[in-house]
Amino acid sequence: MRDAAREYRRRTPQSEKLFQRAKKVMPGGVCHNIRYFPPYPFYIKEAKGSRIRDVDGNEYIDLWMAHYEAILGHSPEVIVNELSGILSKGTHWGLVNEYQVELAELICQVVPSAEKVRFCCSGTEATMYAVRLARAFPGRNVMLKVAGGWHGANTDLSIAIHSPYEQKESAGLFPEVSQYTKFISFNDIEGSLKIMRQNAENLAAVLIEPVPGQGYIPAELGYLKVLREETRKLEAVLIFDEVIDGFRLSLGGAQEKYGIIPDLTTLGKILGGGMHIGAVVGKEDILDLCNPTKKDPKWVLTGGGTFSANPLSMAAGIKMITYLRENADLIYPRLNRNGERIRREIEKVFNESGVLARCSGDGSLFGLNFPFKEGVKLRSPRDMEELTDLERRNNELKLR
Repeated sequence: MRDAAREYRRRTPQSEKLFQRAKKVMPGGVCHNIRYFPPYPFYIKEAKGSRIRDVDGNEYIDLWMAHYEAILGHSPEVIVNELSGILSKGTHWGLVNEYQVELAELICQVVPSAEKVRFCCSGTEATMYAVRLARAFPGRNVMLKVAGGWHGANTDLSIAIHSPYEQKESAGLFPEVSQYTKFISFNDIEGSLKIMRQNAENLAAVLIEPVPGQGYIPAELGYLKVLREETRKLEAVLIFDEVIDGFRLSLGGAQEKYGIIPDLTTLGKILGGGMHIGAVVGKEDILDLCNPTKKDPKWVLTGGGTFSANPLSMAAGIKMITYLRENADLIYPRLNRNGERIRREIEKVFNESGVLARCSGDGSLFGLNFPFKEGVKLRSPRDMEELTDLERRNNELKLR
């Protein structure tokens, strides 16, 4: 490992210099914690297709793909050409535009749960607004999320992200947050039902990511069916966070692939075609709580942000979803085959080297874990944190 670290430093002197500058003006030298790794991150100069090149001229095959946003690879021509043509018309208008209408129409056509759409600027904002709408609709307060689920850093959801889940994830949160946002165990039908029923009188919603980004361990179909049935019985809202899953597991996302339709869905990443974007979509009667022309007694303040429905994001999104739609029969079978292959081959390489490894995921999503012993079945983010060697996993992914 030390030899690898020395070689890394030898090959990345310009990145090291940039990191030293960055530390002086940004906390830890970064603006997204996951982008830091020791001894310092390498700095990107350009990206095309599956390759990225750093400021020192080193080229890498990119399996990270811009936080899983770049489903067509970096700088796809269909998007770049569209944006080049729009830039001369303006970068941001701050007013409504035709592009947002067309993109919203496309979303309603391909995402099963989408009857109405509200755009914002990020996945974090989308989940924040989804929580607000979900609490207002039934007039209740308790949100249930999955232990180990990450839904952006908004206040209402910044709990139960890492084990031990009873601890606060951050300073600066009101103590009341944990009173009204509680957690359930992923893929645990009996345990989840118990907590839902204990909170039935004040249960606003259940929020779940069908394939959680913490390990990419897919939800079991029976578990999703139970959540759908029970939220209906309790008159609570079911929310799917498909910021990652949306347009990746299928054109209609996880909800189309698994056949479970939520009341609200949050979208981002792929939807923006490489530009910043977020969206809350779902049932018309829930989304209309933020309709400024109706002023419902339960009216929900949903700002969207200065750059919401930015023409560049909307136009890139239109091109992206249109391209995926027109080529779905080629794209998704190929992604699924490649995803299955990479999961199988990664496990094979480690296991043949005497390292116990398990690669989980669905479609083109995959996560690598190192169980402490044979026979361990990983069914949840909690299992990943408590039954696998996280330090070893991190060492395999980083140069120390």
